[in-house]
Amino acid sequence: MIKRISALLLCMALLVPPFIGFAQRAPVRVAALKGPTAMGLVKLMADNEETGDYKFILAASPDALVPALAKGEVDIACLPVNLAAILYQNTKGAVRVINVNTLGVIYILEKGADIKELDDLAGRKIYASGKASTPEYALTYLLEKAGVENVEVEWKADHSEALASFMSDPDGLAMLPQPFVTVAQTKKDHIRIALDLTREWEAVTGDTMITGVTVARQDFLTENPEAAARFLRDHQASASYVNAKVKDAAVLVGKYGIVDALVAEKALPYCNIIYLDGDAMETALAAFYQMLFEQNPMSVGGQVPDAAFYYEP
Repeated sequence: MIKRISALLLCMALLVPPFIGFAQRAPVRVAALKGPTAMGLVKLMADNEETGDYKFILAASPDALVPALAKGEVDIACLPVNLAAILYQNTKGAVRVINVNTLGVIYILEKGADIKELDDLAGRKIYASGKASTPEYALTYLLEKAGVENVEVEWKADHSEALASFMSDPDGLAMLPQPFVTVAQTKKDHIRIALDLTREWEAVTGDTMITGVTVARQDFLTENPEAAARFLRDHQASASYVNAKVKDAAVLVGKYGIVDALVAEKALPYCNIIYLDGDAMETALAAFYQMLFEQNPMSVGGQVPDAAFYYEP
């Protein structure tokens, strides 16, 4: 009997380490918006079908992601750049930025060829989404610097709604990010990119525009440093793949229901998907946040994020 008990205990002991290891490798929960940020993750999403390292959540609006992040239901999230700063301030440092994933992707569209510079927006109506985030603050900043007044902006809940309103208004303009710009152009041939707000921003400020960043809960970073490091490596590899193999990446974008593959293939070269972490991330973001703060302090949560906001891998 003693020998049988000893043998049973030995078997249990042999089973315990793999069980513990499995528990520690619970999938990392990653959330992203259906746009360039999610498009930069598609190779990682494809690889994950074999590894099971991650659980992905895709949403049309940040409104669905912020509560999940705050409640600890999501470990990592790709968010609009200014929303990340606001969340950092509001949670008293419970989230940190881990990389920049998207540079400027915002464009002004028109049906025709009347808009050639910012001054031409005076007296026009623009359909847009992204109120209280980078699109609103960037456009307001640029119009103020150019001295352009009497521009009516009708804010919609998401990009799809803004696009639909633009399509139904013969005289209206739209402010949209990629890939929705390309979606619009596939609907009617005479829709054109009138202004690239990234280029306008660079001309006014001398710095680049940033649209999207990736944040992680501080608790996750503290408790799972190896998983965090693995995600950063995987995210960088995925972004590189998407930029290098546009056609293959577009197929994956379509597979995961972000946008149609044909649209993705045309849009990806204009999505400015990038990967920046560490010092390069901090340098780019610090300058951008300072400009947003000067335009509207509440756009970054009332103050420019301090050094603790930036995660060092």
